[in-house]
This record gives sequence, C-alpha cells and structure tokens, in this order.
Amino acid sequence: MGASTVAAQQVRADFTALYGAAPDGVWSAPGRVNLIGEHTDYNDGFVMPFALPHVTTAAVSRRTDGVLRLHSGDVDGGVAELALDALTPGEDHDWTAYPSGVVWALREAGHPVTGADIHLSSTVPTGAGLSSSAALEVVVALALNDLYELGLKRWELARLCQRAENVYVGAPTGIMDQTASACCSAGHALFLDTRDLSQKQIPFDLAAEGMRLLVVDTQVKHTHSNGEYGKRRAGCEKGADLLGVDALRDVPYADLDAALARLGDDEEVRRLVRHVVTEDERVERVVSLLESGDTAAIGPVLTEGHASLRDDFRISCPELDLVVDTALASGALGARMTGGGFGGSAIVLAEESAVPTITKAVEEAFASASYKAPRVFEAVPSAGAARLS
Repeated sequence: MGASTVAAQQVRADFTALYGAAPDGVWSAPGRVNLIGEHTDYNDGFVMPFALPHVTTAAVSRRTDGVLRLHSGDVDGGVAELALDALTPGEDHDWTAYPSGVVWALREAGHPVTGADIHLSSTVPTGAGLSSSAALEVVVALALNDLYELGLKRWELARLCQRAENVYVGAPTGIMDQTASACCSAGHALFLDTRDLSQKQIPFDLAAEGMRLLVVDTQVKHTHSNGEYGKRRAGCEKGADLLGVDALRDVPYADLDAALARLGDDEEVRRLVRHVVTEDERVERVVSLLESGDTAAIGPVLTEGHASLRDDFRISCPELDLVVDTALASGALGARMTGGGFGGSAIVLAEESAVPTITKAVEEAFASASYKAPRVFEAVPSAGAARLS
C-alpha cells in the first residue's frame, strides 16, 4: 500500500471521527522546491520549480448552509467555524486564512461555493521555504473545484489561490508556488513563464544520472507577509517604473548595463533590478543545459543564483550561507538558497557518492556554529495536486 493511500485512509478516518460522517473525497497537493528563478515570478519572469513528495492532504465534504468548518491535525485547537458571507480580507491572521481565503476568492469570482467541512493534514515543513501555504491553498481549491463541478483549469485554480494569498491573507507572493503545486509532473521540473503561464515540463531525473538534489532546512522560520518581502517587491516595481517597462522581465539581459546606468545612484533599486534580470537569464541557461543533457553543469548556475540573492537581493542569512559554503567545500556541484528568503531552505546538487560527506559536513558546521540542527532530505521531483479518493 502506497504512502498516499495510507495518508488518504487516515485523513478520511480522522474526518469521519471529527464530523460524524465520511467525507465526499480526499485530495492532496504538494509543496515545492524552486530549482532556479527566485523572486522573478512577481516580475513576470521565468521560474523552474518542481513538486516535492511532501503533501497537504484534505478530506472535504460539501455543505449547503453557507458555513465553512476547518480543522487541521497539525495545529492545536478544535474546529473553526466561519460564515461564508462574513469572510473579509485582512481580518484572519491564523492558519485558517489560507483555506478560507480560497473559498472567498472562489465566491468573489462568481463560483457557487455554498460551504464545506474540511480536515487537513500535512507533511510539508512550515516556514522552510517549501510552499506549505500554497499546498494548503491548492488542495482546498482542487477539492472544491471537483465537488462543485466548477470546471476550472489547473492554472485558473493557481491564479485564484494567488489572489487568496495576496488579497485575503495579505502576502504579496507571485504565482509560482501555486502553479507548481497544481501543475508539476513527476520526474520533471516545470519551466514556467509567469507572464502568460505557459508551461514546459523539463525531464529532471537526477537518480538516473548518479546525482541527487538535497534540501537542507535550516530550521530558521520566515514569513512572506512581513515587511522585508514586500519591500523587495515594491523596489522591483519602482525599478520597472523608472525604466519605463511593464515589469523587469522586459529588460533584456544584453541591455542590463545600460538599464543600470539609467537608474543613476539609486543603489538599492539597481541591486534588485540586477538580480531579477540575471536570474531570468539563469533560468533560461538551466533549461538549455538540462535539455542538452548536461545536468552537472547547472551546479555553478545555482551557485551564481545564491550569490545574487545574497549580495544583490540581500535575503539570505548566516545559516543559508553556511549551508552553501560548506556544501561547496565538501564537493557539491552547486548550491543555493531556495524560496522567499530570510531563512528556510537551501538546495544542494551533488554526485550521489558525495551525499554522505556533504550531509555530515553541513551538520557538523551547524553544530560548531551553535545553530539548531538542520533537517536534510532528498528532493525527488513528484506529481502535482490530485484526487486520492
């Protein structure tokens, strides 16, 4: 019996015990790792995430009385009961804002959602930069799409989930996380153009090439709704405005030096613009390398991306830098922070034979620095959201 089947059975049983009747169905949606393309999504740029095997699972039933009942097996507390007509952006500052925000976004868009009972359980680490919030949003959106026969496509669900997080929760995130959770395919990375949401599944089977991609969760927690993330986004928008373009995606890599010169002495905006334009180019470079079969060569590109996030975007932290520096010194092909920054996780590309050495070195480096022990696991490109039963 597969792990997803076991999880579905457990969530179904927990729902039944909680609400007194079996759910109408069970769904799951994964967290994600972003291989390359950080902070480019809200600049209409390119990203390349893949889904993790870590998922949020939801058992859900329809209601017809305008009531939303929410329960999480991962959070202390009982069932939260909310009236759909009273859902208001910005008023809920608990975990319930994410699923209730999805319901709000669906109803605001005119979809006839009349209530639901929802029980959730997740294996996606929270605060680790692995999109636990997107997994929560997408699993609820997919369940309601199926139960209410809304007929929405996966990219449309992702858009609605992004709106829920931007407007209802108040976190100014881009579209990447929700699209990755909804649309990724097993054994592939998703090359996504965030402007038009065009997608291309790029084969990414590291095991077949004797390589591994490790995720190192630094255990340093972050939140996207704090001020620093919003400041970076506002700075990028300012840069686009000063350069007379709709988004920084429209600044050609070949014209970067000229664009930076036009920004004058606004060093903060110059740094943000430089990161976004060079990061888009790195995504395209990684796609080209993977399509040509030169997978090991993406390692230095990942490392370049970390330097840009650390020095230009300034969203790294000592723990993330220690992971990257230690992994590279221990034989990694490349490494970088992943996710929104200010904590969370780093990824490490390595030959399979080097994984034990790198893992031990990182763990010892954290112990020597008196940091909390990191969580290290292999990232296996997995499937996107699905109905389990």
